[in-house]
Amino acid sequence: MTGEQMVQLMEMNDAARFGAVSIDRLEWRERTDEVGWEATAWYGGDHNKLVLKTEGEYSDDNDRVRNEALWDHVVARWWSLQSGVRYDSGSGPSRTWAALGMQGLAPYWFDVDATFYVGDAGRTALRAEARYDLRLTQRLILQPQLELNLYGKNDPQRQLGSGLSDLRAGLRLRYEVRREFAPYIGVHFNALFGETADLAQAAGNHDTETQFVAGIRFWF
Repeated sequence: MTGEQMVQLMEMNDAARFGAVSIDRLEWRERTDEVGWEATAWYGGDHNKLVLKTEGEYSDDNDRVRNEALWDHVVARWWSLQSGVRYDSGSGPSRTWAALGMQGLAPYWFDVDATFYVGDAGRTALRAEARYDLRLTQRLILQPQLELNLYGKNDPQRQLGSGLSDLRAGLRLRYEVRREFAPYIGVHFNALFGETADLAQAAGNHDTETQFVAGIRFWF
């Protein structure tokens, strides 16, 4: 959910119930012919709502999907506490996690999302993401984005190592044909670290990769 959508949410009647679906990223990435996506759906009122999130990527030789079902409760202006469950699927065995995090607008209108996870077999994880919309014109918007993933222990079956596992950064330039619909182009960078990088190299994969992307963003 973007800062603009959160502002709209704060202006709702507390007794009313509303819902929305936001496809923040649906894109093709060159070199590996990979498809990536990030989407959010929510339903509820001013202070409490159900939030569904999905993020992933798919190519012929790899796929990774993260799905979350969260209860969102507003605890301060522009900030909400989120708790629920996360389910990872794709390459390797699936994993289920309990989730607890914060999402909101940091100073200078940075969208921030940070969540801590606890899984079975003593697994823990931390995911943090930040993005910012820089309006070049009324319709042309440049969005830098940064995501970090950390894990408490090795999970070689899913090619994940303990500590800082990966950093994902993006820079996307979109043009809002309408506020609800915007095609974009950009660049996506992914870097693996530590044991995660070693596992990727052992499997014949790169530990860093830069890809040009083209996609669309829309919500309703």
